[in-house]
Amino acid sequence: MKIDFHCHSHFSDGHHSPQFLLQRAAKNQLTHLAITDHDCITDLSKLEIPAGLILVPGIEISCNWNKHEIHLVGLQIEDSHPELNAFINGQQQARTERVSNISGKLEKLGINGLLEFMAAKPCLSWTRSHVAEFLVSEGHSKTFHKAFKKFLKPSGSVYVAAQWPALNEAISIIKQAGGIAVLAHPSRYNLTNTKLLSLINDFILAEGEAIEVSFGGIDPLRSRALCDIALQRNLFVSAGSDFHTADRQWTDLGKFPAIESRAIKNAIWNHSRWHSIDQ
Repeated sequence: MKIDFHCHSHFSDGHHSPQFLLQRAAKNQLTHLAITDHDCITDLSKLEIPAGLILVPGIEISCNWNKHEIHLVGLQIEDSHPELNAFINGQQQARTERVSNISGKLEKLGINGLLEFMAAKPCLSWTRSHVAEFLVSEGHSKTFHKAFKKFLKPSGSVYVAAQWPALNEAISIIKQAGGIAVLAHPSRYNLTNTKLLSLINDFILAEGEAIEVSFGGIDPLRSRALCDIALQRNLFVSAGSDFHTADRQWTDLGKFPAIESRAIKNAIWNHSRWHSIDQ
């Protein structure tokens, strides 16, 4: 069994189509894949699924915890669930409004064309990553990282704060839609160990059920520490590359440290609500 339960298509901030992801997953000999676009559900029914690959319905939801932006992966969601779809529509509207406000600030600096750039893309969930891509493509920044630092981080010249729902609300909507809430890439939030444990405690209190213990670029020692936490707190464990583009050599679908054997008993596919969509 070779899995990847966290990746992105061009419907959010990935660079490739869902069909490209399926073909690449098959090439990389994956058996199970979840496309988890930001605040966007991929319509799996329209995809040509390669033989031997099982798709898992998923999403990644942005939320707020103690003024920190946190990401939750929802797996095994019912993609037609009305409350979930209403929630997603609200998230997408908030994202569009945020980028539109950023566009207004850019225009005051003499930088025009962001909204036209976005309109030409297939994405349903607009992100700051798209803005950075625009700034680089138009020659206003040399690199993606520099675009974020100069323009898009809280200290940046066109920063607009996001208005995300609370952690417990995001977990609740995933559960209402029959899904399993997973705390995505826990070590990427620049939290102290004490604050990370506090986040995980609040996640559990809100009925979150799993954490990612392995993902693209993670240090194996950090993965081991996350496995320790999961086992101590009786959380399910998940893993995924967080793949966005084939241009990044350090990550690929299925490219991350394997879940440690001692934690397999807590693997998310052992959850009572786990099921798969076959071709």
